[in-house]
Amino acid sequence: MSSTPYDVLVVGGAGVDTVVRVDELRVPPGDSLHVPPVYDYVAHTGNGVALGFHHLGLATKFIDYLGDDAQGHAVLAAYAERGLDFSHLVSPHGTPRGINLVDAQGRRFSFYDSRHPADLRLPRAFHLPHLERARHVHLSITGVNRDMYEDIHRLGITSSTDLHDWDGTNPHHLTYALNSDYVFLSAAAVHDRLEEVLHRVVDEGRARFVVATDGAAGCHLLVRGEEKARHFPAVRPERPVVDSNGAGDAFVTAFLHALMEGQALQDCVVAGSVSGAFSCASAGTHTEFIDLPGLRAAVARAVPAVG
Repeated sequence: MSSTPYDVLVVGGAGVDTVVRVDELRVPPGDSLHVPPVYDYVAHTGNGVALGFHHLGLATKFIDYLGDDAQGHAVLAAYAERGLDFSHLVSPHGTPRGINLVDAQGRRFSFYDSRHPADLRLPRAFHLPHLERARHVHLSITGVNRDMYEDIHRLGITSSTDLHDWDGTNPHHLTYALNSDYVFLSAAAVHDRLEEVLHRVVDEGRARFVVATDGAAGCHLLVRGEEKARHFPAVRPERPVVDSNGAGDAFVTAFLHALMEGQALQDCVVAGSVSGAFSCASAGTHTEFIDLPGLRAAVARAVPAVG
């Protein structure tokens, strides 16, 4: 194994999504519905974060479990084509899958299978050599990486995680929330308790800040030591919104890239918002990624969304 360092190690979160486009996110009368062509995409949150960093020019390593199945082979082929540095162990439980319903406005609802047992972990002998080469590590909330925090803290490596639509109490997510330096989540499930949940993350854990993304309403940022979260509006999309799959992952990667460059947090928010909006203009999950020149140009043009 080479000793060349990684800018980012992403752990967990590879899989395949099947995207079904529907007029609206509800079950219609009857027992069947004709829809546009259904496609499979190499996807899931670790995939989006790893490829997002990779396209922004960071030296990125991605590790996870995959099944020895058609979906796992599709993942490996996609990473070979994109040049993403990926290592995996074979899971007898197969490759995780998701079914994503996407409506005419680009909103989505996802059904993720739970094929990996709750106690499945990446062995320390497998992940530690990669961790020791990393400047930063991003942990997806898939569970396979929950035992890594002791080594992450011992090595002094910064860490990040995305809690997605955490309800503020689920203990599985709480492990990641309280042990990561940079925490992201969706505000979707905690609108009525937003300040309470954000403060729990920074007051009870080690996070330097926590960001709650809120779609077209922008995002909320709470920094350790501050009493109130700051609200930032979304940026105006430069292209029509067709699919929100992967927008959160795109936000995280561009935000953290700007942070690694030493930019102020408000500028990190703009970078994340631009990247998230860019991803919403392509159908499917993780099908198009903004590169660094494109990100910088779009940030320079960015204006707040109205309404």
